[in-house]
Amino acid sequence: MNPLLIIVLILLVLSGVGLIIFILLHSGKGTGISDAIASSVYSTQTGTSIVEKNLDRITIGLAITFIVCLLVLMIIYPQGSISVG
Repeated sequence: MNPLLIIVLILLVLSGVGLIIFILLHSGKGTGISDAIASSVYSTQTGTSIVEKNLDRITIGLAITFIVCLLVLMIIYPQGSISVG
């Protein structure tokens, strides 16, 4: 396998797993379980807004990384051009 392919695939998997984790860390907008958990973990409203902004930034960065990796794979390796053996 090409080293570029390995690096892009590793970045794709890591950014995908990171996206799942950081999306689940966001607090909900309603009055559900996630709001109850978030309000017990964070005592002040200013603390949650800073945490939410940081979570948003990290999530957006991971999403951009994920999309760029997909585009690189699509451009470099068109459908059916990667040989397994």
